[in-house]
Amino acid sequence: MTTIDSCNARPILDSRGDVTIEVILASGRTRGSASAPGGASTGIHEVPAFPPDGVDAALEIFKHKVAPRLKGMDAEDQAQIDATLHEIDGSDNLSNIGGSLSISTSLAAAKLAAAALDLPLFRYLNPRPPEHMPRPLGNVIGGGKHAVGGTDIQEFLCLASGEDSWKNVRANVAVYKAVGKKLSNKFPGMPLGKGDEGAWVTSLSNTDALQTLASICKEMTERFGFPCRPSLDIAASSLFKRNMYLYKEGKKTPEEQIAFVEELVDKFGLAIVEDPLQEEDFSGFAELTRRVGGKCLVVGDDLYVTKVERLKKGIAEKASNAILIKPNQVGTLSDTKAAVDLARKEGITTVVSHRSGETTDSTIAHLAVAFGSYAIKTGIVGGERIAKLNELARIQSQIRGE
Repeated sequence: MTTIDSCNARPILDSRGDVTIEVILASGRTRGSASAPGGASTGIHEVPAFPPDGVDAALEIFKHKVAPRLKGMDAEDQAQIDATLHEIDGSDNLSNIGGSLSISTSLAAAKLAAAALDLPLFRYLNPRPPEHMPRPLGNVIGGGKHAVGGTDIQEFLCLASGEDSWKNVRANVAVYKAVGKKLSNKFPGMPLGKGDEGAWVTSLSNTDALQTLASICKEMTERFGFPCRPSLDIAASSLFKRNMYLYKEGKKTPEEQIAFVEELVDKFGLAIVEDPLQEEDFSGFAELTRRVGGKCLVVGDDLYVTKVERLKKGIAEKASNAILIKPNQVGTLSDTKAAVDLARKEGITTVVSHRSGETTDSTIAHLAVAFGSYAIKTGIVGGERIAKLNELARIQSQIRGE
């Protein structure tokens, strides 16, 4: 038993300079801490990040309502910790205490329990984690809500799929640097900016940006000797207005959007297509998955927001073959794991993901390994992104006994 005897929460900054929450739980001299990221492109079904009065209100709630209840509880009883958070909140979507407070507290408890048992978090959550490490999925070119003035499509990503985590990370970095050099050469004398996740911002069209990424991925596949495949997060809900998908070059009906994405998958050999359609279009997702699901992963993010009830609907309608896992979307480790367990049971691939507004907390690297996820979406550069990637390398060394 790991009795919680000290509970603290404080405000910290995320990578966008926005205020978020860090929670520190302790049992004697043993501590566990976790912080909450924030998203810019958020699904309408996500738990709210904060209560109506914001971060300061969440901190007051922690001090007066959460901390008194946690003291004396067993950090190893994750289910009870998370049930208590839901009970204190009293709503059906954690809107009273906020998902940021909830997920920080939930993960801090798990990290405290792991530390008390002298275990890394991934092994505490899964005593026998799979040997194959999650593949790093990194944002190379950014647009949408993550980069003003960039492409309509939100993220142009690279998925490196070698057997060694560290080599995969290096391959993604090589792709990123080569794309940056190519963009600089293409637009000499013009500034080359970066978006929220450190991805390059370019005035290229969506198709030209993807062509640039795909050509570099091909070069790096030959250089490293394992696949480096282009991928997309279209974030289609942010493009969807009045039953049309609005691109700078024109509008697309839902049917045309499906055909457009199918064409991109076939032409560029995409490994992953995330949120290709708006967040309520289960039937459209199902049609696209029927067409391209044998060639790539069709990933639901806003479609599911890591919630079991949404995933159940997706499974029933055969909407996708993969789900993005973002713990702060659902607010507790128990709720996150429930979605992962259901996905695994039904043959749905999981991809654990960061958010655009991140902290240096590296917990999701441990979650991705413990969950046996196919990939981990982290970004490629920036301290808050490399914190996860470096932790992934450390975990691989621990698993291999290096």
